[in-house]
Amino acid sequence: MHVSLVTSAGRADRRNEDFVGAVPGAVVLLDGAGIPGAESLCRHGVAWYTHRLGGALLGHLSADDGRDLAAVLATAIDEIAAAHRDTCDIADPSSPQATVALARAHRGRLDYLLLADSFLVLDQAHGGPQVITDEREVTARRDCSAPLAGVARGTPEYDRVRASCARVLRARRNRPGGYWIAKDDPRAAWEAVTGSRSLADLNGVALLSNGASRIVSPYGLTDWPGVRDVLATHGPSEVVRRVRQAEAGGGPDAQSPDDATVAYCTHLSR
Repeated sequence: MHVSLVTSAGRADRRNEDFVGAVPGAVVLLDGAGIPGAESLCRHGVAWYTHRLGGALLGHLSADDGRDLAAVLATAIDEIAAAHRDTCDIADPSSPQATVALARAHRGRLDYLLLADSFLVLDQAHGGPQVITDEREVTARRDCSAPLAGVARGTPEYDRVRASCARVLRARRNRPGGYWIAKDDPRAAWEAVTGSRSLADLNGVALLSNGASRIVSPYGLTDWPGVRDVLATHGPSEVVRRVRQAEAGGGPDAQSPDDATVAYCTHLSR
């Protein structure tokens, strides 16, 4: 497997809360999440959590023992929870957490796992790219944000309703009927979106954090077949460059810069 990696912090004054890494035959991409100002809950922070969890996942995947990816993730979540359970309030909904995307070439197949809103793009040998993501967080966020409809931004009422929506969303985290994310409970791993494809059917695979996926939505700079072409022609750094360009442009869809990370894998059977 040939792997190209790029990660870019959204802000120069803040640590990159994404993580990406690879071992022979496997790739890990995490997108950290947490509530600003939650240092009283966890003294380590989101970047520490994603880097420790990502390192643990790479360690287990390097064993190349063929274990189910959900089992690998469950073990890693449990290990990192144990590492700071005695010093931090890891059960609080606002404590550090991360989305997870894993891809592993093993015995002629590509196994994958997605937990929360990162993206996996399969470059199929026959047909267009297949895009896979875990849509439950986006669905939960949309449902919980419904009360904001019609409330004027910048008003005290908007701030009050928005805070209430955030509390409702956090209450649905790692709960049946809500959405699942890597945090303190290893059972979340068993709720991940998983699958397997024959390597013979694939030219490559790409993993993108939510920040990198902005190239498609909301910025509309290209579609997913276009992302595949950009990766094949220019590599993953070009995806991030175009996202940063859109963020700096200040258009109607521009958002605050987010950490952006891409892993692009080819020659999967080598």
